[in-house]
Amino acid sequence: MAQVKMKMPTMGESIIECTVLNWLVSEGDTVSADDMILEVATDKIDTEIGSEFNGVITKFLVQPGDVAAIGSPICMIETDETSDVEIDEAVVSELEEQIETAVAETSNPVSKEGATRFYSPLVLSIAQKESISMEELEAISGTGMQGRVTKDDILNYLKKGRKKDAFEFQKEEFKAGEDTIIEMDRLRMMISDRMVSSKRIAPHVSSFVETDMTAVVKWRNKVKDQFFDKYGGKITFTPILIYAVAKAIKAFPMINIQVEVPRIIKKGNINIGMAVALPDGNLIVPVIKHADQMSLSELAIKVNDLAQRARNNKLKPDELADGTYTISNIGGFGNIAGTPIIMQPQVAIMAFGTIQKKPAVIETPEGDLIGIRHKMIISHSYDHRVVDGSLGGLFVKEVSNNLENFDINQSI
Repeated sequence: MAQVKMKMPTMGESIIECTVLNWLVSEGDTVSADDMILEVATDKIDTEIGSEFNGVITKFLVQPGDVAAIGSPICMIETDETSDVEIDEAVVSELEEQIETAVAETSNPVSKEGATRFYSPLVLSIAQKESISMEELEAISGTGMQGRVTKDDILNYLKKGRKKDAFEFQKEEFKAGEDTIIEMDRLRMMISDRMVSSKRIAPHVSSFVETDMTAVVKWRNKVKDQFFDKYGGKITFTPILIYAVAKAIKAFPMINIQVEVPRIIKKGNINIGMAVALPDGNLIVPVIKHADQMSLSELAIKVNDLAQRARNNKLKPDELADGTYTISNIGGFGNIAGTPIIMQPQVAIMAFGTIQKKPAVIETPEGDLIGIRHKMIISHSYDHRVVDGSLGGLFVKEVSNNLENFDINQSI
């Protein structure tokens, strides 16, 4: 047996330290490699650290509240590197799930409409029996392989008491009486500081354009069932919007910059962040790296994965780093337009409003006609220090053009 020091692992290119929140084990506990043993907070996300070794934790080298540098020792583990390979419990769990799936395969009528990940027939059958909607099922954290919800996950969820629907807590009955003091949590404090800082650093200017989304809507309706059958998830409008933005950035690369006065840094990669509203009311922005190099199908899979893990607090720190441009799909809340605040050190952010059916003038060779079209307002906020109205306006118009000229015949 040997005593080894486990070090704080790397958590992304821009993260050099983190704050210790809580040990998930005690000194003297036996752990396996990848068991979650420590919860930490970075300036981007709270996350859990897994053990690097099989063995016994003999001593904590950091305590809750300590700030630990990346690469610094955090605990001592007594380990025997010559020990036999242990059974992988995750694989066992997955095999059990596959057996349960096979048993239930032929007797499950539950619809999978609205799902962003695969659910076994057994899990869907339990959901149907307990009247759990797909939206509620999507909010359950999965411990199976690739984040799948297992039988134990859904039964534990029912045992602990079902949660309210996502965001339901933000709508509540007003009760007259004394004022209530609510302490901001750490994430809300961080959001507050960053938003104030961004408005102080960057003079915000906004441009708007109304876009005809009819081609996009028709294409999505045409391929959504095919996409679900092929990939086991739904295709939302968000990956299509990201696709249009990434294409526009390639045409206007000076929107993909950062400012370090007196220098402007023209970024070599197109990494698009997407704002995700969390059930607790906070906001987080996972980043899709090299978005311009992905197909629509790849973007849809990535968007579903990041959004799901964001809502379940399962993101990795490096999945929140290195964004070069950000979008916010505020249409999901029924908003027609908005003026979002820039994510520093980026210089622009785009918001997409809800898609509405509207009467519109349609130009044809035979003359103008009135028809029903799917319309959406795009809002573009940009840093007037380095982005003038011409570039800001041309860029949002380019995104609009990409959506209006969407190829309705392309395959998924």
